[in-house]
Amino acid sequence: MARLSADLEQAFLMGADPPVTGAVVTQQQVTLADILQLAGERTFGFLLVVLSLPSALPIPAPGYSTPFGIVLLILGVQLMLGASFPWLPPTLLARAMPRTHVQNILRRALPWLRRIELISRPRLRLICTSRGGRLLLGAAVSLMAISMILPIPGTNTLPAMGIFITGFGLLDDDGLISLAGLVVCLMGLAVTTSILVALMWGGSSLLDLLKGAI
Repeated sequence: MARLSADLEQAFLMGADPPVTGAVVTQQQVTLADILQLAGERTFGFLLVVLSLPSALPIPAPGYSTPFGIVLLILGVQLMLGASFPWLPPTLLARAMPRTHVQNILRRALPWLRRIELISRPRLRLICTSRGGRLLLGAAVSLMAISMILPIPGTNTLPAMGIFITGFGLLDDDGLISLAGLVVCLMGLAVTTSILVALMWGGSSLLDLLKGAI
């Protein structure tokens, strides 16, 4: 199976036909259904990685956290319920973004994808394939997706990174990488909770303390 970075680069940046369909490259607007055609058998992990990318990048692209967070929440719940293949509403599959936006995101993301691919391989597979493992991963993805949906500064990037790493583990049944994603998800949960507490009852959030320390 081709690496995710190679599939995405071929589909959107090289001007060649993507692995499954040639329509994505020539369209000026790219829908979620178009992207889904590249997933093959890796659908859940593929979608988690691709949809969290814009918010997980060190220089995030604004405007994607809430709509993509909604889709990620739907995927997370389905993981918890043990679905083997994701279902998304037709209205979401038809949502489109300019192809140039996809290309800009990928140019920043591909170096990060390739770094993770160098160490990714099947291991601790039960974490990614067992009912209990997928329940745990789905719960983490769902919580982080809710955090991404919140229109509050500081509640998007770290949760998106957690989903990104967790999803990457699912791509290759790499339980070790998914466990690392869960650790990042816990960090994202702590930061988001502290921000919400600070907004409701005052005081400093973990994000404020980190900024002050830096």
